[in-house]
Amino acid sequence: MLPAQAISRLARTSPKSVLAHIGNTPLVKLERIASDLPGVEIWAKAELLNPGGSVKDRAGLNMILDGERTGRLTPDRIILDATSGNTGIAYAMIAAARGYRVKLCLPRNASDERKRMLGAYGAEIVYTDPGEGSDGAIRKCREIYEADPDVYFYPDQYSNPANWKAHFEGTAVEIMNQSEGRLTHFVACMGTSGTFVGTSRRLKRDMPSVKCYSAQPSSGFHGMEGLKHMPTAIVPRIYDPSLADGNLWLETEDAYAMCRRLAREEGLLVGISSGANVVAARTIGRQLVEAGESGIIVTILCDGAAKYLSEEFWNDPD
Repeated sequence: MLPAQAISRLARTSPKSVLAHIGNTPLVKLERIASDLPGVEIWAKAELLNPGGSVKDRAGLNMILDGERTGRLTPDRIILDATSGNTGIAYAMIAAARGYRVKLCLPRNASDERKRMLGAYGAEIVYTDPGEGSDGAIRKCREIYEADPDVYFYPDQYSNPANWKAHFEGTAVEIMNQSEGRLTHFVACMGTSGTFVGTSRRLKRDMPSVKCYSAQPSSGFHGMEGLKHMPTAIVPRIYDPSLADGNLWLETEDAYAMCRRLAREEGLLVGISSGANVVAARTIGRQLVEAGESGIIVTILCDGAAKYLSEEFWNDPD
């Protein structure tokens, strides 16, 4: 039973719209994952707890609000963009709440769960060649937009500064406050690169001693949905490699194995990019231990595992 004071506080809390609950996600300490790294702590921003289930809620909302402020998004226009899934789900959720239509270009090999979520929100999906990955979706989206530019609002998440600014103004500030300024390293994998760019840019302005590391798949052919191998991909215009103090190259199987570990050792059921981020954080942690140094490494749990539970890697032995 709740204490009377707690009940009183709850009673004074006014209900808010679903979009008001985007952001302010908790920072979680990974106790067991970092237990073999003396002097090192790994903390993860639990972005899976956003209403749409991923870190992309932040950028999606900021790009839509920016479209409204600038007059590029009006009630008669359809929101159009390319997505590997999470930003599309964010667009669809936000559009449903604000009364817009959404059309998304999505690689056909996206997980069934993602497709069903988009359909549940009422989004129209244009499937693209799975062999071309997110780049194929980008090319198709540009083709659709150029044919009828007056019909669509094309936020273009790969080029829109409102993407990275969502993290400059939100994610990074929350990390600094929640860590009480104690973090020493930040690391994030890259898709659009918005999370890495926006968070790193703010950390470098306000806490220049923090080292910021990017991470990406080791080759263009990988199984980490939503992540880009920048040397072989269409590079997002918002990507700024100068922000990285170093870059880590990741293997798909390591990300899969870390997803299993996070579920079984930390009670965190997260998606593949989250697993990749924690692999990257542990890599930095091992480097610190080998150098006889300590540190607090912050990374991102980008989304939950609900979109990936049909993947076979969950059944692989460890």
